[in-house]
Amino acid sequence: ILKGVASNVSQLLVWPLIVSFPLLLTRTSTFHHSHFSVPFASYWGTDSSYPNPLGLTLGITAVGVGQLFAILYQYFHYKTNERTRIQLKKREYGFAEGVFTHLSQPEGFGLMVGYLSVTWMFNILPQEYYSFEGGIRWREVAMSLVVTDFLQFVMHQIEHVASPKLYKVSHKPHHRFINPRYFDAFNGSGPDTVLMILVPLLGCSQIVRNCNVWSYMAFGSLYANWLCLIHCEYVHVWDRAFRILGLGTPADHHVHHAFFNYNFGHLFMWWDWILEHTDHRVMNCVREFSRQVYDQASLASQPKLRDYLIKGIY
Repeated sequence: ILKGVASNVSQLLVWPLIVSFPLLLTRTSTFHHSHFSVPFASYWGTDSSYPNPLGLTLGITAVGVGQLFAILYQYFHYKTNERTRIQLKKREYGFAEGVFTHLSQPEGFGLMVGYLSVTWMFNILPQEYYSFEGGIRWREVAMSLVVTDFLQFVMHQIEHVASPKLYKVSHKPHHRFINPRYFDAFNGSGPDTVLMILVPLLGCSQIVRNCNVWSYMAFGSLYANWLCLIHCEYVHVWDRAFRILGLGTPADHHVHHAFFNYNFGHLFMWWDWILEHTDHRVMNCVREFSRQVYDQASLASQPKLRDYLIKGIY
């Protein structure tokens, strides 16, 4: 029992570790931003018409540190938690290959780093985003997560239903993963990243305007890493609590990858609840997929798709 409790607690630590970099910088006076400003000011100067890249650099670093801990957490599951897979059919892959594929996606981290750099350096963000005053504003972090996920939900729906051509060039490459893994989170296409990640991020920055540097860093790391965690092929220890609260879990997102027409939300399932984009006959069985889940799904009008899913996964 004690071993199980210790294992659960250690897994829960991934959340504070994901935001450990901004937490460290705001909690320790030794790491005050003025110490970092010196090397930047030495080559950037004070009369530049562009913002100092200090906040941008720290923000990208924060996401990188969060990714490191999230990948280590995934490695723990990969090695020790085989009995809690979301889908019954195991997705075989080498961990090193997964990490390489994940980090080398130009439509993932490449586009996002480009977006962050352009919006920061060309003063596209509200001025408060450039402020180092105060610590992490958790209300703004939470608001940013909610607003971004809602905008992402809207863009996700548009990609699915606006036009078959749009879906084909944008989101379809990501949907080839019917049984996704952690490392598939940003594996899709450039248009998909622009429409479903960058547009919501830009929209959120214009709606939630009171984030400072630390809040933006914490939000960015939580957002990027949570998107990875919902693609995980394993059950998380927090999933039961998250489902009660309507927070996104891997099982929720696996339902979307398998059935296409359900669960368009990512971090929050509230929008799907409101618009009834969930199927409770499916959702009551999402701890592990089974043949019965597919047989019971609301795909009566799409029997070919249902048969394809069952044959393809099993």
